[in-house]
Amino acid sequence: MGADVRAREAVAVFEDVGDLDEAVRALLEAGFHYDDLSLLADRHTVERKLGHAYEKVEELEDDPKVPRVAYRRPLDPAAAEGNYIGAINWAPPLLAAGAVVASTGLITGLVVGAAVAGGLAANVFGHVIDQRHANWLQEQLDAGGILLWVRLADDEAAELAVRIMTRHAVHDVHIHEVDPVSAESGAG
Repeated sequence: MGADVRAREAVAVFEDVGDLDEAVRALLEAGFHYDDLSLLADRHTVERKLGHAYEKVEELEDDPKVPRVAYRRPLDPAAAEGNYIGAINWAPPLLAAGAVVASTGLITGLVVGAAVAGGLAANVFGHVIDQRHANWLQEQLDAGGILLWVRLADDEAAELAVRIMTRHAVHDVHIHEVDPVSAESGAG
């Protein structure tokens, strides 16, 4: 393979989760992929990796050593609410059916009961994960905003990403170069 070429990214600071979500939606509609997008890791991880505290996220936007996480699709609140209501509405009939079946077969009753309990537990677990995600985003907002990095394939992608991010980000939209990723590392 030829010499490594420096890669480029667009970076922006968002001061509102809704603006971030709108920018991501527009980036995806424009042809970018989820694996092109990354966000700042949680404060504890960042400070542990860098060996020092930070005051504002702007201090970190061009630092290649800053740990990141892949952009995660936000949970659709309507879908989550529907799952909770569905689980609540179906639990009594399924439990009653399980009790009837259990009178003729203990194993079947246990399986039905476990399925209902598992569905409810999955909904509760999903809510806990989403609350942690919300807390993590709030932590970043408290430090000055949410950093979004977008990996760029070429000049056209750079221009498009900057245009989209500028429409939605409050400030500091720019392009920077990052260390090249070798094909052997599998990173990217």
